[in-house]
Order: sequence, then C-alpha cells, then structure tokens
Amino acid sequence: MYKYKTIKELISGQAKSKPDKVFMYYKDMTKTLRELDDTSNRIGNGLLSLGIQKGDRVTMLIPNRPEFIYAWFALMKIGAVMVPVNTQFKPDEIKYIISNSEARTLITTGLFQDTVIKIRGELPQLQHIIVIDPKDKAGIIPFEDVVSGNPSEPAVAVGEYDYASFIYTSGTTGYPKGVIDTNRNYIANAHQIAEAADFTEKDRAMLILPLFHCNAQVVTVLAPLYAGASFVLMEGFSPKEFLPAIDKYKPSTFSAVPTVYAILNSLPDAEKYDLSSLRFVICGAAPMPVEVFNTFEKKYKAFILEGYGLSEAACASIINPLKGKRKIGSIGKPLHGQEAEILDENNRELPQVQIGEICIKGDVVMTGYYKNPEATASAIKDGWLHTGDLGYMDEEGYIFIIGRKKEMIIRGGENIYPKEIEEVLYKHQGVQDAAVVGIPDPKWGEEVFGFVVPKQGMQLSEQELVGFLKEKIADYKIPKKFIVSASFPKTATGKIQKNKIIEQYAQEHGIDLSKKFAAKK
Repeated sequence: MYKYKTIKELISGQAKSKPDKVFMYYKDMTKTLRELDDTSNRIGNGLLSLGIQKGDRVTMLIPNRPEFIYAWFALMKIGAVMVPVNTQFKPDEIKYIISNSEARTLITTGLFQDTVIKIRGELPQLQHIIVIDPKDKAGIIPFEDVVSGNPSEPAVAVGEYDYASFIYTSGTTGYPKGVIDTNRNYIANAHQIAEAADFTEKDRAMLILPLFHCNAQVVTVLAPLYAGASFVLMEGFSPKEFLPAIDKYKPSTFSAVPTVYAILNSLPDAEKYDLSSLRFVICGAAPMPVEVFNTFEKKYKAFILEGYGLSEAACASIINPLKGKRKIGSIGKPLHGQEAEILDENNRELPQVQIGEICIKGDVVMTGYYKNPEATASAIKDGWLHTGDLGYMDEEGYIFIIGRKKEMIIRGGENIYPKEIEEVLYKHQGVQDAAVVGIPDPKWGEEVFGFVVPKQGMQLSEQELVGFLKEKIADYKIPKKFIVSASFPKTATGKIQKNKIIEQYAQEHGIDLSKKFAAKK
C-alpha cells in the first residue's frame, strides 16, 4: 500500500533514487539526499558503538537546526525511539520526560548543557549525554565524535510496527503523556499528506514550527521527503524574517498555526516581497477563525489548506480538499486511508449535524500512551481514537469543530462552546487574540469569561466588546467579564494555552479549580 514501510527505508530509498537532489536548505547551506543519508548512517553507527540498541529511547533536546534532522534520521536507521523534548520546558519537565520514557541517552546542545548536568544526578538510568557545540567536554560526549562513525547503512532490521517516537503531549493538568507512534503511523501519514497536498519533486516546504512537534516532523519533513520534494529549515517563526525568507527561498508552502496567520495579517509592506512562489499554505494545530482565514487569503493571494489532527494520530487526519469543494469554517473531510465519525459517549455514531466527539480510525492511530494503560483505554475504543474534540458532520461529510470537550462551558445547564464566541470576537477590528473560558461560579456552575489581546495601537473596553457581541449571539453566551491582556501564554507552536489563562486568573482571585478539572476529565 505504501511505497516504503519504515522511515529508514524512506530515507535510504530516496537517497538511492535521487542522490544529488537538494533536500534541506538551511541559511546559506544545502544538503542533498546522499549527504543526509551518509550523515545519518555515520551517526547511527556511532550510536551503536556506544551501546545504544534497537528499541532504546533517546531524548532529543535540540532547537531547530540541522543536527536535529541528522540525529532523528540516525535513530530511525538503528531502530531506536526518538523522544523529542520541548525546548521551552523547565528542568523538572525535562527530567520527567527523560525518566518516564526510560531514556538512557540524551542528545542536546551547549545551550542546555548546564541544565542537563544539574539534573543528571536525579536520573540514574541516563548513561550518555551527547552535546552539539559543547561548552566543555566534562562528563559529556561531543556530537562531532559520534558523527565520525562508519558511513555504511547500519545493519539493523527495522519493521513497520516498530516504535519510531514517543511524543509527549501537554495536558490540561498534570504531566504530559507519551504518545507511542510507530514507523507505520509516520509513513501512512506522510503518504496521505503528500497525496492530499499534491506534493511533487518541484515543491519546497518552509519549516517554521519547532521540530519537536509532530506537525514539523510529518507535514514539513517526511511528507516532502516521501514525494521527492525538499524543505527549508528555519530556526522558528520571526515576523521580521518571515517575508524576506519567502522571497529568498521561494517555498511553495509552509505550515503554521492560526496565531501565526493572525500576525501575518497585521504585517505591513507585504507587497514589497516576492511571495508568488506560494502554491498553498497549511493551517493546523487549532481551529482557524474565519475572519483570520479570509483576511489572509485576500492579503497574500495564497490558498489555505486547513487541516485537523493530533499527535495520537501521527499528525493530520482531516483536511479541506486542495481540489474540489472547500467549506471555510469546516476542517474538511478525512484524509484518504482514514475514517472519521462523530460518536456519542457510548461509541455510537450520531446523526448528521448533531454534536458529538470527533473520532478517528486508520493506520495513523497510535499504539497507546507509554506506561499509561488507563489513558490508552479511555482514548482508544474498538479501534476508534477519541480525540476529545467536539464537532459535527454535515450532510456532505464535512466536519465542523466546535471545541475541546474539556473546554465546553456548562452554565446553568446550558452548553456553551467557546469557539463560537471567539469566532465573533475575531471579527472585531481591534482584536488580535481571543480566548473564551469557563470560570467556576457558585450560582451557575461555570461563568463565561472572555480574554482578549488588542491589536497594536488599539484599545478595547468591556462595554465595547459586550455591545459588539449583543448584536450577534444570545445573551447567555456573552462573557460575564472581559479581561484585556498584553499577551497570552502560548505553546512553542503558538497555540493559546487556555488552561494557563484559567489557572493564572484563579490564582489571582483565590478560585478553587480542583472540581472544575475533576468534572471534565
């Protein structure tokens, strides 16, 4: 069914068929498929010489730089399991992932060397710390020493159902869970995305999301690799550098989250740059407000391919078609090779237009959460992955997302969906970011609160926002209170962290959140 069975086969197979094809662009450097294949072989053999074996977990605390790609591909060559770590994590969070994944090896950079050395004493199983550009060599292995291994492909048999990665997802409360994704999960999704995006060898994807995130790994690296295309590695998203980079590298696509598109909509002087290379752009990780969607397409003349997915299903599962009918405001239809249904709490399919939980089935569904059978059993039932997102399917099979199941606000018995209110707020000319949340209330159970970030140079008042909403939504949905903020806490990919907004407000006002989170688990 798939051209390749494993990521190892994908890398070596493409290197054999197109050895001189430039696959990676980084600053003023380029790397061909042959060079990447050779480098990953060397590192793979170097890791084997250290005693790292197939199935071993290897944590990677590396920002966006070529060494992440080299190390990742090397792990796939020897059948080891990549465990990427969010580079924004604090020492306790880093320690938890290394410990929970039972990793014996960590690959990082000099930037994090001091932090890692400090927590090493609390991680008795951690045998090797490999450092890129080390500050000093005390107690560590320089990455350059590992790269000096043999260039021949490691003689390790890797199967399609062998583990490829543990992706740790951030939860509403508590520590993150380790999603077990296999080679089959990755290959299936890379194939599906390449097909849906109509990738060809001429395409060039620009990577601005962090490589520890599945979106960057699957959408912007593996899918182009599967199609024989190439990618541009950026260190991250910078509004100042973004448009000049499009002009310089001439990518045909990039993948970003709604927050990035909102920022791009407010950038001045876009007409000064040659952006004509863009064939389409991809939006995922969070629902795209319709107003942001329309403004971007009008300003940049670029087709938005909006998708939906999660780490528990490799990356992408539902997408608005690149060709054919597209419904703005919808997340589209399931990718070819996947199924999606709206199910109730008893795992029964709901009628069209009735709100329930979005559930996914197919080769992309994870094996489970590492060392967490209870969470696995709750997430996967009869082969269906329960996403925790609420939505409905219309009569043509297009799916509309309403919001997170845990984010749904129940006010006096009424179900209120934050996304509906946020969509309206984004239409206000002064709103840059909006987050609607439920705050515990002794009378109503939960009360609706609105948090907004104004656009630069704009001022927002509660009276103005309430008046704006009164003309467009029912009174019971209008937030009881609005809080204007300078910024919101966000993940490294740019998603608004509503749980932190709630926690910060509750802490400032002495509100007990234990019952709220317990009720929505």
